[in-house]
Amino acid sequence: MEALSLYDLNALVRRSLEQCLPDEYWVQAELSEVRTHPATGHCYVEFVQKDPRSNNLVAKGRGVIWSNVFRLLRPYFEESTGQAFAAGIKVLVQVSVSFHELYGYSLTVQDIDPTYTLGDMARRRREILKQLEDEGVLTLNKELPMPVLAQRVAVISSPTAAGYGDFRHQLEHNPRGYAFRVTLFAAAMQGDRAEESILEALDAINSRADRFDVVVIIRGGGATSDLSCFDTYLLAAACAQFPLPIITGIGHERDDTVLDSVAHARVKTPTAAAEYLIARMDEAADRLNDLAVRLRQGAIARLKQERIRLYQCRNRIPASAVRRVSSAKLNLLTVCKELHRSVEALLARQRHRLELLRQRIADVSPEKLLARGYSITLKDGRAVKDASALQPGDVLTTRVYKGEIQSIVKPEK
Repeated sequence: MEALSLYDLNALVRRSLEQCLPDEYWVQAELSEVRTHPATGHCYVEFVQKDPRSNNLVAKGRGVIWSNVFRLLRPYFEESTGQAFAAGIKVLVQVSVSFHELYGYSLTVQDIDPTYTLGDMARRRREILKQLEDEGVLTLNKELPMPVLAQRVAVISSPTAAGYGDFRHQLEHNPRGYAFRVTLFAAAMQGDRAEESILEALDAINSRADRFDVVVIIRGGGATSDLSCFDTYLLAAACAQFPLPIITGIGHERDDTVLDSVAHARVKTPTAAAEYLIARMDEAADRLNDLAVRLRQGAIARLKQERIRLYQCRNRIPASAVRRVSSAKLNLLTVCKELHRSVEALLARQRHRLELLRQRIADVSPEKLLARGYSITLKDGRAVKDASALQPGDVLTTRVYKGEIQSIVKPEK
């Protein structure tokens, strides 16, 4: 039996693959690794396929995008999708199959279809929004009342971003001179740490939420391919349930991110976020001015009404006074007559009572008693009430109805 060397066997495999798979093929896969060689500009990727139920790997393959292709393919993909060409996304790529005796099996990428990735990104957004809706938190932040005067502003942004400077400048130079107090909570607004740092900033704001009226998340400039960090479930859930209204101005116009969908308000740019806050202040100021005008007009109208009323009252005073005086005189005459009648009635009752008393007194007078046959015995001008108090020889006077009788007390025999 003739043995083959490993090289010969690999060469046989290469020739067989070239004969069996001579064309280019469109392949659906997920990028698990993306690495660009700094010197050559070639991009080396790893494609994987996972079982949709268990999420276990069922296929894997190495791929390469040569620098002359990658220079065109990458900006085309990122401009079309707004998504960075990075690990974790699903792609539809046109590849040719190759086999190298030393490096083994690989796929050479010739083209890419951004619409497939856009569809997958949209599907993931829909899934996240559906999950938030099922959990009952999707619209919580939108339902928060926006403060009438949103002047204490917590900003999540990169401190060196031009958008943050534009935001500050717009607020500080507003035409009416409104005073805003802006506090920056620095965060990475792109890259692998973006989600984590934004969540940390939200936690820091939440720990002193009573000091702020509103939260503004801004990202000025930069590539639209860096927006994927705003399409994560954790960040969306945190913003949806945040206790303060959130305004997003992350510098893109094409599509809303998941973060835009759950925020209280979404504007296009950091400058637009500042204009939104200024417009809220304008609305409040206009309402106050309108109330001031209405108050002034109402006060003038009320004063006019009161002047007319006062004038009418002044004109009615003389006639009213005459009527009141006449009425008082009539009442006084009526009262005098009633008083006179009352006094006469009272005097008549008192005369009758006195007459009755006089008659009763007359009926019990000593003269009446003497006329009835009674007598009264006096000693020294005092009535004798007890016979034992008399002494022999006492002179008594007995008074009868007609005359007096003198007597002397004699001793008993």
